[in-house]
Amino acid sequence: MNNYERYQWLLFVAVAAIIIMPFWMLREMNQRIQNAEQALTDGSRTDAALSRLLYEARNLESAAASVVAGVDNAQMRSRIAKSMANIPVLVRELSEQSDALGIQQQLRIGNLQGRLEQRLDISQRIVQSTDNQERQRLLAMMSDEMAMSAIANEMRQESQQIFMTQSRQTEALHKRGQRISLISMLIQLALLMALLAMLRRQQSSREHAERALTAANARALAVVQAIREPIALLDGEQRIVMHNAAFAELYGNSSEQLPYIDGQHISQIGNGAWAGLEILQRLRDVLSRDRELWDFELRQTTRDGIERTMLLNACRMSLPDHQQQVTLLTLSDISPHKAAETEISELNQQLQGKIEQISDVNRELEAFSYSVSHDLRSPLRHISGFAEKLGKQLGDGADDKSRHYLEVIDSSAKRMATLIDDLLVYSRLGRSALRLQPVDMQSMVEETRALLDANAQNETPGRHIEWDIKALPMVIADENMMRQVWSNLLGNAVKYSAPREITHIQVSHQRLADGSHEFTVRDNGVGFDMAYASKLFGVFQRMHKPSEFPGTGIGLANVQRVLVRHGGQISADAAPDKGAIFRFTLPSLLDGATAS
Repeated sequence: MNNYERYQWLLFVAVAAIIIMPFWMLREMNQRIQNAEQALTDGSRTDAALSRLLYEARNLESAAASVVAGVDNAQMRSRIAKSMANIPVLVRELSEQSDALGIQQQLRIGNLQGRLEQRLDISQRIVQSTDNQERQRLLAMMSDEMAMSAIANEMRQESQQIFMTQSRQTEALHKRGQRISLISMLIQLALLMALLAMLRRQQSSREHAERALTAANARALAVVQAIREPIALLDGEQRIVMHNAAFAELYGNSSEQLPYIDGQHISQIGNGAWAGLEILQRLRDVLSRDRELWDFELRQTTRDGIERTMLLNACRMSLPDHQQQVTLLTLSDISPHKAAETEISELNQQLQGKIEQISDVNRELEAFSYSVSHDLRSPLRHISGFAEKLGKQLGDGADDKSRHYLEVIDSSAKRMATLIDDLLVYSRLGRSALRLQPVDMQSMVEETRALLDANAQNETPGRHIEWDIKALPMVIADENMMRQVWSNLLGNAVKYSAPREITHIQVSHQRLADGSHEFTVRDNGVGFDMAYASKLFGVFQRMHKPSEFPGTGIGLANVQRVLVRHGGQISADAAPDKGAIFRFTLPSLLDGATAS
């Protein structure tokens, strides 16, 4: 229950209380006023009965006095008889009214009744007596001993006092009732004003809500109209209830006889774009069986005569201002996507053909290089063997030029053998299967370092090499291929730093933002010109003369082939005489291969 409903109930309770309570109070007050007025009426009746009773008593006394005075005739006796008959009736009437009077008044009425009964008895005796002296004595007794004026005065005073008290109470009750009526009227007016204010506020809130709802509907309609995807609503008879501009743009009728599409059957719009029996049945099933359509591809020829591929979605829904449920249609023109997919498919087929051609060429080249390497070994052995025999045969008789020629033949044959061996390694790295396993890069670098230190001491005794090897992780890779990578990179760092008095080589590792591993090898060697960096990882490509630094120029090519096969890459940064930095990466995806 919201605050408005709570206040409304409180207001209704207050209105009921203001209506019922004054009514009950005024009813109680009216009852008390009626009781007071009844008491006043009873007092007035008592006074009237007392006055008539006193009148009859005085009339009886006067008639008795007349008889004593000698006026004893039928008229006087009639007066006496009439008064004697009326007095008991008046006494009974006064006694009946004594219940509403006070105790003192009842006592006075009792005393008065006794005196009246004595008067009646004396009056009877006066009428019956013939002795005049006896009559005078009885008359004097009736006048002196049975006087009623004092009792009557006391009763009148008490009655007057009661009357005044009742009058004041009645007046006070009237004033109180007027005040209650006035206060009730003011409170009822205040509640009426509050009720009117509440109704006005409710009406204002309703109007505000209606305006907000109208504005929201207008905004929603504007949004729907602004959407470039066709949208429409269908009723149970598949007639257009509502649509947006994009729907009319594709399916609006160009005929002047049917310029509007609202209210028309969907099969009659769009130049027959929706006339297919299958799609009409599917749309009927959406509303009748609640079978929604999701991403249903539909080929249509729209109003502009273009054949399109539309992606249709349809579902059943209810509208606030519509009694029956409707079908919501939303469409997307995926013709460009379909064309792009077709083009991409064709390009993929072409690319697949190119890849197969390149793979065939690579296999032929690898087979050729392997075959050539093997085929060249035998002539080289012959050349080297016959050169050695020729040197032995000439012996000391060979002149300097002959010995020089023999040395060139021997060194060239050895260099050619090294090139063949490296070519075989390069070919094997491209053909052999990857054997992924956990590889401890820290241990592998330490082993390579120890081997290089030993070779450096044998070749150049006293050479000082400072190594700075940071913490290296475990990775998933081919152990032999990784050993080839570290052997080439660290060997090059040692080789090209030979001219330095103290060689500094640093190996480090870091995780990149995508989670991949990046390893860095940094040296203070002779470096190279970055203008020739594009040739750095080519086969038999060298940055320095063989006379300066030995080598075949195939080591970095082997490193790149290994890293590419692992899904990584390598890059270099250097400057002449300022050392070189080689960075290579291994993807983090290989870390998950441990479990498998």
